Amino acid sequence: MLLWGRLAFLLLFLACYYAALWHRDWRLLCACLIGCMLLAVMGSYFGNWLLLYGFVFADLLGRASSKGMIAGGMAGIVAMFALFSWLDADNPAAFVATLGLPVMVAQLALSIVVHTRENASVLKEKLALADAHLERYIKEEERSRIARDLHDTLGQTLTMIKLKSELTMRLVDKNPQKAKDELHDILNNSRHALKQVRELVSDMKFISLKKEIELSRDMLGKVGIELAADWRKEAMPPLSNVAETMLAISVREAITNIMKHSGASRCTIVLCTDGEHYIVKVSDNGNGNLQQGAGNGLQSMKERMFMLQGEANLSATPGEGTIIVLQVPLVSNGRVSST
Repeated sequence: MLLWGRLAFLLLFLACYYAALWHRDWRLLCACLIGCMLLAVMGSYFGNWLLLYGFVFADLLGRASSKGMIAGGMAGIVAMFALFSWLDADNPAAFVATLGLPVMVAQLALSIVVHTRENASVLKEKLALADAHLERYIKEEERSRIARDLHDTLGQTLTMIKLKSELTMRLVDKNPQKAKDELHDILNNSRHALKQVRELVSDMKFISLKKEIELSRDMLGKVGIELAADWRKEAMPPLSNVAETMLAISVREAITNIMKHSGASRCTIVLCTDGEHYIVKVSDNGNGNLQQGAGNGLQSMKERMFMLQGEANLSATPGEGTIIVLQVPLVSNGRVSST
């Protein structure tokens, strides 16, 4: 073939390639069909190796905007091999008995794989957007709930303190004894307001340890890690809301690290007491390299346990797994302290 003919083929091929690369509508399909026919014709002159460039159009076809266009493009790939066989051997089905058949099947499969991957990417983006909307909605709902709680509980108490303070100012000179009584009421109301604040904060932040363990079971199960939880709830001392929340968050952090870094197939959570401490042990049978990835997570656990006058310890053995031990002290009546 003349040099000008080869140059024309190259220019047409590049035009089809960039048209398919820049578009996802009917222009992509047309570019792929024309490109495949060009490869079939030129392959009959220069050799069947040119048909390998069909992988280029197969990859681009997977990005088409509809399944119908992908099906049309896949039909074009089949037609490319049939046209080449007809031009080369006067038999459109001759490629079936050669290596052309597995090459064609691979090109068809590539279109499907790319299309599936593209759909997964789009779905992932939509899911991330939905999660962001849901998170924003939850925050708005939480703000509304907090506002209602503050108005219905703390607002009433503070209004009472304000009114009694104004009354006390008027009674200081006229009736000191009555003013003193009002001051006692203000003090009691202030204590009540402080208690309400603590209750509101506790309600807003409380996380059940039992629910956290069940949630961890679901999370680990989704990544193929079996969770075994061992405790006798009736034999365990009660936890204050603060202590239970701190332990639950620490367990969550430990489970997250196991999922990310351990490569484990089994995880165990044991709740027990030695008479002086409430103890939570989280262990796995992973690679024992969790300590390298724990970093900030372990530091956060230590800080939370320190707030409860407890401690968090981690031990890891390469190839055998990791053990995280959380413990907080018990007070005299058996209840875990929140201080």
